[in-house]
Amino acid sequence: MPMSKIKRLLQSFSGPGPAEQLLISPGDLARLTVVMFLWALCFPLITVGLSAASPLYFAALRSFVAGAGLLLPAFVLRRPLPQGWKVWLTLSGVGLSVASLGFGGMFLAGGVVSPGLATVLANVQPLIAAGLAYFVLSERLGPRRRVGLFLGLAGIILVAAPGFGNGDANSSPIGVVYILLGAIGVAVGNVLLKHLAGQVDLLMASGWQFVLGGVPLFLAAQVFESPVRVEWSLTFVAVLLTLGLLGTALAFALWFSLLHRGELTRLNTFTFLTPAFALAMGAIFFGESLRLIEIGGIALILVGALWASRR
Repeated sequence: MPMSKIKRLLQSFSGPGPAEQLLISPGDLARLTVVMFLWALCFPLITVGLSAASPLYFAALRSFVAGAGLLLPAFVLRRPLPQGWKVWLTLSGVGLSVASLGFGGMFLAGGVVSPGLATVLANVQPLIAAGLAYFVLSERLGPRRRVGLFLGLAGIILVAAPGFGNGDANSSPIGVVYILLGAIGVAVGNVLLKHLAGQVDLLMASGWQFVLGGVPLFLAAQVFESPVRVEWSLTFVAVLLTLGLLGTALAFALWFSLLHRGELTRLNTFTFLTPAFALAMGAIFFGESLRLIEIGGIALILVGALWASRR
């Protein structure tokens, strides 16, 4: 038997190589991991910050800090401004959905929805985005991605299960509405960001979306939270800068760069990792114990993300 046929026969038993199996490169997997870690870092920071500031005003400050952190280097590096009214209209839509609705819903729901329910509701975002991507971006939701999303959502439910019935917070209907509005806002924003990928400079687009989205939050705070409450301290400033620059500016810049190269639905499956990272950080840094059901949920999330990232 010729050597070439022997090689092909061996390859048929061993399966495709890593380059053929993975649709996401190792470098992009590393960036995705960083993004999910930074987003997980936001949860404890928001909790600390809400004790010192009213929610809408705190959300507006986060958005403005993130916008400034991205636009300053963009202007220093002389990056091109977005061109055309359609691009600016889309950027405004991203700002209204991600910052105004997403951040506003997230911050307003703090303390009024049980942790378990909040985790599940917030993480329906990839499912909403997958439906929107099918109609707007013509992304097909093939069998592998459906399985990945299903496994990820099942893992989220297991992770969130111990938080159901938590007596520290009442799951009020308005709190559920806030969470769902935030999830819808982020999903719509992700679809619009994917539509913008390749048309605008990364730093400029990411920065302007937060500035434009922060304005409605600031105006809403003046109307509904007047007088706004902020207890300025070194702790609050540190929380705000970390949340705005690392958890928002850096995370969304990396996320936008990933959307430029990959399909939204496939990348969005990895957002299920965010609460898994939050649990891991609690166990490592705060000595919190992980229940068996939570470990099982994390395992399902990892399997779902890995499954969706392969051919």
